[in-house]
Amino acid sequence: ECTINPECANHLACMNNKCRDPCPGVCGAHATCSVSNHYPNCVCDPGYTGDPFSVCYRKTTPPPRTETIDPCNPTPCGSNAVCNRRGDAAACQCIPDHFGDPYVACRPECVINADCPSNKQCRNQHCVDPCPGLCGSNAYCQVANHLPICVCNQGYIGDPFVACRKPPPPLEPIEADPCEPN
Repeated sequence: ECTINPECANHLACMNNKCRDPCPGVCGAHATCSVSNHYPNCVCDPGYTGDPFSVCYRKTTPPPRTETIDPCNPTPCGSNAVCNRRGDAAACQCIPDHFGDPYVACRPECVINADCPSNKQCRNQHCVDPCPGLCGSNAYCQVANHLPICVCNQGYIGDPFVACRKPPPPLEPIEADPCEPN
């Protein structure tokens, strides 16, 4: 009756010299066959998914997630920052006495003197005035390149780190009478 597919209707194929339906046995379970231009085509039935030529499985909706997600584990925060849970979100915050972007990194105010203005000194990770309590009485403090220098007030002498005092009045020279021998 046929030797090639075009000798058959479009929904049939030439098989063993006969025009036949090419679908039987081609599709897997829960799949439907349709013929297009002599060739079988398998499609999973509605509500099913998978490989229609081997087997289709019923689509199932996954059960709702019951696991609790901790937005702080793993932490989205940078170094020297702590993660605080705010509802279902993470909020990062620098640890005390540290500054910066808590999602990137937080750092102390200073680590070395160069981190501070030149009139301050880095002590315990803070930029501070190095002068208070350093100089003696009647002296003042100046800071140059992070280092404190004590200087006696004008008109005073002494050790500016201990105490400065007015200099003693100069001794008036005693005029000796050249006529009177001692």
